[in-house]
Amino acid sequence: MLDDIVNNVPKARHAVLLSADGLPRGATDGMAQKDVRTISAAMAGMQSLSRATSHFAGPGEDRQWNQTIIEFSHGWIFLIGAGQGAYLAAAAEPDVDMQQISFRMHRLVARLGNNLTSPPRVDAQTTAERPGRGEDRQEATGGTGVAIACLDEAVGEVRGARHAVLLGSDGLPRGATTGMSQDLADTISAAMTGIHAYSRATSQFAGVHEDAQWRQTVIEFQHGWIFLISAGRGAFLAAAAEHDADIEEFTARLHQAVPRLDTHLASRGAVISK
Repeated sequence: MLDDIVNNVPKARHAVLLSADGLPRGATDGMAQKDVRTISAAMAGMQSLSRATSHFAGPGEDRQWNQTIIEFSHGWIFLIGAGQGAYLAAAAEPDVDMQQISFRMHRLVARLGNNLTSPPRVDAQTTAERPGRGEDRQEATGGTGVAIACLDEAVGEVRGARHAVLLGSDGLPRGATTGMSQDLADTISAAMTGIHAYSRATSQFAGVHEDAQWRQTVIEFQHGWIFLISAGRGAFLAAAAEHDADIEEFTARLHQAVPRLDTHLASRGAVISK
């Protein structure tokens, strides 16, 4: 059944079915067992951290995690729920038809339903909410104390955009949009550092390429979006928006802000590496 994806979607490379604890339950032909185990472990960590960031995307009664997408210069990786305690990951070339591979993945999940009995979406509410870090504290008075003007502009110019935080190469927050609490900045920075590491670790699943570069990781929830993009020289930028926001415009604004963030990092004494 997994081969259905690579056989019927042009430019699709591989597919792996895994358990929530990172054990492989199946893979398409041609993948080495070592690679299947590595990808399964990385994807399990990715889905766990993705679900834990739901409060960053905003408040809402229905905060289900829908999918996580990783973009590299040489390809894509898609991760969705596949029933109770199971997840489906697929890799594809850069010019794959994203709607077609998404359709095939969700159709496969429906076919797997007889064996994996729960719906192919995972409720993020219980994993995301921690004592003292609920949605009512997202906009704490005073914020991080280090507001970044270009991020305020990017968020302010797009309807439905919520907030953004800049992380140095050490994973620590270097500043954020006005009004974002230090508590939220710290907890999201920790999760995003892990997501960034897992994203980079999956590069070979998308295909072997000499000059492969990670570009961004996108997490979709029922109530919103989270974007993690490269901000140059080891730094990265995390941002959130409501589900009905214009995400193409928002990501364009974020990428336009990246060159200006270099100056901010230098002024903050950030330790950054190539």
